Amino acid sequence: MRIAIFGTRKYDRQFLTQANVAYGFDLDFLDVALSPTSARLARGFDVACIFVNDIANRQVLEVLAEGGVGLVALRCAGYNNVDLVAAETLGLAVVRVPAYSPHAVSEFTIGLLLALDRKIHRAWSRVRENNFALDGLVGRNLHGRVAGVVGTGQIGGLVARALRAGFGCEVLACDPVVDEALVAIGVRYVEREDLLREADIITLHCPLTPETRHLIDGRVLAAARPDLVLVNTSRGALIDSAALIEALKARRLGGVSLDVYEQEAGIFFDDLSSEIIDDDILQRLLTFPNVLMTGHQAFLTEEALTAIAETTLESIRAYSAGEPLCHQLRYQATRPGAG
Repeated sequence: MRIAIFGTRKYDRQFLTQANVAYGFDLDFLDVALSPTSARLARGFDVACIFVNDIANRQVLEVLAEGGVGLVALRCAGYNNVDLVAAETLGLAVVRVPAYSPHAVSEFTIGLLLALDRKIHRAWSRVRENNFALDGLVGRNLHGRVAGVVGTGQIGGLVARALRAGFGCEVLACDPVVDEALVAIGVRYVEREDLLREADIITLHCPLTPETRHLIDGRVLAAARPDLVLVNTSRGALIDSAALIEALKARRLGGVSLDVYEQEAGIFFDDLSSEIIDDDILQRLLTFPNVLMTGHQAFLTEEALTAIAETTLESIRAYSAGEPLCHQLRYQATRPGAG
């Protein structure tokens, strides 16, 4: 099987190459992301392997299908960037990695929350300049605060458990499926509107769908509790970034930690330190002292990358052998993942 791997990073090459020892596929690593202009590079390949910000709309999928690609393999959980209707129409199978390491993302979520709440990132910058003063570094305990977890799947469930059992927060949760194990430790499921209105801390772990796009908008931010702390390690477009800036300017938010951004495609995963970034919203967000942003790295652990590589290549093996695809996506079952 010939596999075109789009948007390759150094860690992709390392972990996919290691996992491929057991399979012996022909891997072709492409630095360029999948897009309408780069899709032609997959001509003659059996599989196009893509990532979270690659473009897989109808136009791109038509080029892939015409070039002989039969399988689109996402090396991630989320698939809101793939036109599943077009894929089925064109006869393209689509697979993903549904659960590579929920611990990686949940642990990073807690890390972002603690770093923001205790101003660890600001203290680190000071100490590097021999400034050991503590003025301006007063934080707050997590213990006893009301934390709202939106989405209690594998990742959100671990975050809810850590906040409740580990830090002693009062945890509110909302999800179409109630996790009884979380209820047993004191997590309380409520309506989403109640959670958004009552929580001191809100952390997002739900998929990006038309219904959840801009889940956090100006209306929600205006009704939220004063000094709300907001954490998002799921999908950038869950938050209306323009509305977020207005709430920050109005000093209604205690802090914001973001590992994702709604317009991150073409920016995240690249070194732009010597470039001028013309995204004014992103640049404005980075000016606030109570905003902590990372570049979509919550998944980035050795364990997660190993699982991603192994699951992706196993799906490709099953496809090549004509076996059922365990992680195949179909339009009828659409519920984009959050990781």
